[in-house]
Amino acid sequence: MTVYLYVFDTMADWEIAFLTAEVASARFFRKGLDPVRIERIGASTAQITTMGGMRLVPDSAFRPEAIGDDDILVLPGGERWLDAAQREVLLYANERIARGGKVAAICDATVGLASVGALDDVPHASNARGYLSMMCPGYRGEARYVDAPAVTSGNLITASGLAPLEFTREVLAALDVFPPGALDAWYKLFTLKEERYFYELMSAVAK
Repeated sequence: MTVYLYVFDTMADWEIAFLTAEVASARFFRKGLDPVRIERIGASTAQITTMGGMRLVPDSAFRPEAIGDDDILVLPGGERWLDAAQREVLLYANERIARGGKVAAICDATVGLASVGALDDVPHASNARGYLSMMCPGYRGEARYVDAPAVTSGNLITASGLAPLEFTREVLAALDVFPPGALDAWYKLFTLKEERYFYELMSAVAK
């Protein structure tokens, strides 16, 4: 199983930091799982610069045929989702959602999905209901908008840019890599910041 992380100039690097840390380290994963790989893909293999000023070189250029049915495509936020360079991956994401493939989008990546009609007929979240309409005049999914930090609707995960922890929780749940009880303890530890959830997490991982 591979997490295909789409990277591009202005990518909001903090929005996917919790997710990449947990997947790359696998520190709380169930014992005996096959490794979950992160593949950074871009419109090309040219170096990109994140919103935080980090320079990254994609592992490969985006190739739809490389993404398997069991993989997940992760689309981070950023300021250039409506650029022509991102159109190919957005059209692929729309098609992937329709046929049951996993796609996860946070913040302005939801604007990109809205621009290709991917959110018109499925429950979804974003930064705000009015935000999608403002940024994407062709958006027709207002009736399906859910006022929540993150929403999982079948194979599609969407989230507000203010909710990187909730986004990570939903993606990790979709990957099904934590042992029972661990994901809930992990989320509560980072949100409520109470010591007892650390011990709950350690106990769940040790089983």
